[in-house]
Amino acid sequence: MESENYVYKKEIDWSTLMEGFTLPLDNQVIFLRNMENFLQRGQSKIIHFFMNGKTYDAKIVNMNNSVEKRKKDAYQIRYPRNGELSQALQQYFFKSMSYIKMIRENRDPKDRSYIKMPDGLKEYLAIYTTEYEDTFLLEPIAQDDFQVMKKAIQGMRERTVENEIEYEMEDKSSGIEKKLQIVKIRKLNRKIGENLKLLYGYRCQICGQVIGEKYGSHIAEAHHIDYFVNSLNNDANNQMIVCPNHHSVIHDANPVFDRRRMVYRFDNGVEERISLNKHLFIYVK
Repeated sequence: MESENYVYKKEIDWSTLMEGFTLPLDNQVIFLRNMENFLQRGQSKIIHFFMNGKTYDAKIVNMNNSVEKRKKDAYQIRYPRNGELSQALQQYFFKSMSYIKMIRENRDPKDRSYIKMPDGLKEYLAIYTTEYEDTFLLEPIAQDDFQVMKKAIQGMRERTVENEIEYEMEDKSSGIEKKLQIVKIRKLNRKIGENLKLLYGYRCQICGQVIGEKYGSHIAEAHHIDYFVNSLNNDANNQMIVCPNHHSVIHDANPVFDRRRMVYRFDNGVEERISLNKHLFIYVK
């Protein structure tokens, strides 16, 4: 198994730019396995983040303790306010920093509400494990990276893009900088999908089957609910795990996915319900 495994895709906000963030742990399979042996409840440890060729120190805290008795462990990442890592993040995500500062400076001083970035301006920090249990890889994904990716896949079919992500196909016509930007997003797509495959034990969320199980194999594919070529959304909540048969049928028939009922509706009236769901949120209007 690769040492670089998906931990979290953190949307950039004020807290992340300044001093830290919390790690939601609902479906982070590999990360939780590592943490069980690395950090006990109530403990904190110094960890290292490697980003853009430089290493930064931070602290990871297991927020659960014997007093609170939470059902699940909760982890928080902390680093010095306006320290080296904070300054590096502010410099890389200067567009997010500028936008949030503008909102903070122009609103009522008593207003402490969370500032959410508009959809077209969101930036992210991708976090992966490494071969060292106390060291993590950070890959910043800025607005410019998404724009490069958008141009690279313009006019392509969704199935083609998903195949390129799944099998790491390389665009040899791009320059080095563009390749690196595209690779970051493709890698994140693939890693989120791999994490979800582990979460479901390679079972199709529609039929519940593990294709190839009879032969000691398992074949599952990650599918973007809102097609990536249009949405550029690789969040876990926009991906589902399906068998190759259902994946091909979905792309051929192009059904509508009803988030409220967790059902695919086909034009011929057939409805295909999701039978396994451990990570998709239900949208209720």
